Amino acid sequence: MAITATTKAANSPPTNRICAFVKFVQTLSYDELAERIADIGFDGIEATIRDKGQILPEQVPDELPKLVEALKKHDLEISVMASSVNRADQPHTERVLRTAASLGIKRYRMEYYPYDLNRPVAEQLVELRSVVKDLAVMNREFGITGVYQNHSGAYAVGATVWDLHELFRDYSTDEFGIAFDIRHATVEAGLSWPVLFNVATPHLGAVYVKDFVWEGKKPENVPLGTGRVDKSFFTQLRKADFAGPISLHVEYLPEAGVAENLAAMKNDLATLKSWLAEA
Repeated sequence: MAITATTKAANSPPTNRICAFVKFVQTLSYDELAERIADIGFDGIEATIRDKGQILPEQVPDELPKLVEALKKHDLEISVMASSVNRADQPHTERVLRTAASLGIKRYRMEYYPYDLNRPVAEQLVELRSVVKDLAVMNREFGITGVYQNHSGAYAVGATVWDLHELFRDYSTDEFGIAFDIRHATVEAGLSWPVLFNVATPHLGAVYVKDFVWEGKKPENVPLGTGRVDKSFFTQLRKADFAGPISLHVEYLPEAGVAENLAAMKNDLATLKSWLAEA
């Protein structure tokens, strides 16, 4: 049987849109940010719409439309909105999510929940279920998805990924998803990061990419491809048939300045695209 273009498309892996986490270049104007990010070759941004972000929560109704419009001029989108939201009853949550959804933003990254290790962890997860339930109602109402990033360290709910499975297992990925961070998963699980990815896969809402090395007992961020993150992760990602966004995080030059961070984004994007092509 001849292989048609339609057959090829059906058998091809999904093409993920790649966005840039803009935390360390957020001092740029909206127009300049959009121009620089487009020139590098990204499809969009992970915008910082949060406390200490490019746009503060109380500024969202006035400022977020301006950022979205600047990005559209360069065919870019806000693939993920990094937010301060993790509860429905926060002062700005409803307005932030309503505005974002009305502008076509499909995902917001939730602020992480902290653990109190002076209390039983299992009890805290039970308490968080009601918090998540209330937020799910708002997500459904506005048509926006909350994605939760797994961080590393004993302070953060989600470091083990199993706790996120417990919190989100009763919800569809239209309501909640895991923003799976391969760097943090490798810090936490070492050689068994594939187990954490396996647990996360049914809940995937985004994928976060960065790299690290161990400096003594501490993980230090480094350019992609120079650390401990295994590029075979992207083979596993292809097998998962995930079509959502991949967010590239450059976090090893926080004090270096805008120009240096933009150059690092360009280099890391080239590495990421080469890994995706090999997967």
